[in-house]
Amino acid sequence: MIFQRTRSAAEKSVLLLAIGALFAAQDHAAQPLPPAGVYKIDPDHTFTYFGAWHHVVGLVRGRFDKATGTFTVAADPAACAVDVTIDASSISTQNTERDDDLRGPDFFDVKKFPVMTYRGRGIHRVDGNSWRLDGELTIRGITKPVPLTLTFKGVFPDTKPGKPVRAAFHASAATKRGDFGMTRDNLAELGVPPAPGADVKIEIDIEADSESVKK
Repeated sequence: MIFQRTRSAAEKSVLLLAIGALFAAQDHAAQPLPPAGVYKIDPDHTFTYFGAWHHVVGLVRGRFDKATGTFTVAADPAACAVDVTIDASSISTQNTERDDDLRGPDFFDVKKFPVMTYRGRGIHRVDGNSWRLDGELTIRGITKPVPLTLTFKGVFPDTKPGKPVRAAFHASAATKRGDFGMTRDNLAELGVPPAPGADVKIEIDIEADSESVKK
């Protein structure tokens, strides 16, 4: 009897593991992109965050509150495109003095360069629902290649018939502030010698509507 109870518990554990693996597989299963069309970003439901190294071991997080643009979805992944414009003056790091400094000439220099842009064409599947777009980021008039990892999260299931299809995406990227002429305080921020690799990470959650695609 003791052996039977032990065996039953083991079987239950295996069953639970199998169920967990099934749900995990479903979460990572590839799903198609949304219907082909041009999707306009909804600024009120789009959130652009970044994290920048601070004195080697710290991290300052912030956001840009104004982003506009479009996602073009096509049957051919090579024809898909992203075109995003961000208002540089909308930066917020929860500190007014720091935000004003970041808007100044040592950093985003918003009087001369009021917007940042990201543009790219052609996506390549990485795995599951993740795609890579080899686009270009422009800050302070300087343009650099910055790959973007794009995840399609799905279309809204409760959209009423005849209304535009609404899709959700998540995007992430990484870059170096020095690539865009932001070098002040870099020895203090990044160490001596500066650590290799990206020192700024970007995360964007996006909702977008397509006027050309109705449910």
